[in-house]
Amino acid sequence: MRTIAKLFGQSPIVPLQAHMDKVTQCVEKVKQMFEALRQGDHALIEKLAEETSALEYEADQIKHDIQSHLPKRMFMAIDRARILDILAVQDNLADKAENVGILLTFKALTLPGWLKDDFNAFLSKNIEAFEGVRAIINQLDELLETGFGGDEAERVLRMVEEVAHMEHEVDVIQRQMLKSLFANEGDLTTGEFFLWTKLFKQVGDLSNLSERLANRVRRTLELKK
Repeated sequence: MRTIAKLFGQSPIVPLQAHMDKVTQCVEKVKQMFEALRQGDHALIEKLAEETSALEYEADQIKHDIQSHLPKRMFMAIDRARILDILAVQDNLADKAENVGILLTFKALTLPGWLKDDFNAFLSKNIEAFEGVRAIINQLDELLETGFGGDEAERVLRMVEEVAHMEHEVDVIQRQMLKSLFANEGDLTTGEFFLWTKLFKQVGDLSNLSERLANRVRRTLELKK
């Protein structure tokens, strides 16, 4: 298995992409956990939450490995501070996935009928925003080859705008869900109401952080102009 040190020998981008691959596995578990919730399979939720925590730990290990091996004086196409900044946002995405799993193990929740459609759209749009920024990170090596300019840079900037628009769509859905939650709070226990508000926040942060990560790439491109 290639070490992070060897990966840096190829490019400063490849280790970031290796870390993003692990973060992606964490976010995929979020989809699986909510599918288990829809099926009422709380034992599976417990199992998936444990797997998510293990993956988040692996992402942390990769992060620490990158931090340890990131050159301090060697010239790189992207400076060290920006790589660490991008890495930190990526790692926060893995943390959010783990947080969702932890919350789902506190109480055996069911998805109320009056919340189902909005929540499904909310979750899907958050995942879509994450997949958008994941695609941007996967384009960084091509940007490196083109000197962060030209048609490739313009294409990535359009992708950044798409992620920002998806984050806005998430905000709109989240506001609607909160209205529904308060309108129907009598149907929920205090614990259920509390958990749903926390889940809205943690899931919604997937798109918030995706937009933040996309903007980190945008600023890197602007500096290269």
